[in-house]
Amino acid sequence: MDQAEQLRNIIKATSQPRRPLARVITVTSGKGGVGKSNMAINLAIQFRKMGQRVIILDADFGLANIEIMFGTVPKHNLCDLIYQGKSIQDIITWGPMEVGFISGGSGIAGMSNLSKDYLNYIIRNLVELDEMADIIIVDTGAGISDAVLEFLVASSEILLVTTPEPTSITDSYSLLKALNRHPRYSAEATQVKVIANKVFGESEAESLYSKLETVVGRYLKMPITYLGMIPQDNQLAKSVMQQTPVSIDNPRARSSAAFETVAAKLMNKELNKNLTKRGMAAFFSHIISKK
Repeated sequence: MDQAEQLRNIIKATSQPRRPLARVITVTSGKGGVGKSNMAINLAIQFRKMGQRVIILDADFGLANIEIMFGTVPKHNLCDLIYQGKSIQDIITWGPMEVGFISGGSGIAGMSNLSKDYLNYIIRNLVELDEMADIIIVDTGAGISDAVLEFLVASSEILLVTTPEPTSITDSYSLLKALNRHPRYSAEATQVKVIANKVFGESEAESLYSKLETVVGRYLKMPITYLGMIPQDNQLAKSVMQQTPVSIDNPRARSSAAFETVAAKLMNKELNKNLTKRGMAAFFSHIISKK
């Protein structure tokens, strides 16, 4: 029995009839500095305002953007669950408005070599996340590393954050190209939604998306959709400096209103009727097995 089959059996064994599955949303970008982590945090806050239970997984292993923006330092991370026997409750840090936060640590790459007992333990803990959260936001690293691609191919819902900078658009295309070429990427099972960040208005955002969609459609034949935009906003920059999400610090700011609009679209049942919920255990089993 290979590892992929072992994981499927473990998930099946830990599943119960009608067990709720969390919605896993993966936020990514082709380059750093485009506001990806800010996007993850403020969407989480907006989801909380809508009554959703939210946990953020900071999968940007080289940096600690989420904890810096939250102004919190987690005592434990995902690696402590994997290698130190900590429980899922032990590794969750609770931030503003009771948004949960899990630091990814830096040892997930070694998970593919774990024993069956270890895998059983991890999956059983991850299943608990499906009961603790309605939405889990995965904040990946920026760029086209193998680690980022592993998270993306495991995702059924990807939010691609880009800006009007030519390098951001080019890097976003390069990321989509790498994803499209990945042997385990499924266009039918994956929704890629583009968010234009740091724009001066809707017209600039739509122009940005049109440029990206044209080249993606011509060369990749890959489906992407436009989700919305976040405007340039001095209040957002001020909130970042104060380590407080702008959606809390200044709910009437232009950027806060835009985050609310994007979150509302993501919660619109009609717009998301074809979305498949996989849950966190299945999400991670996809990464671990690499089959």
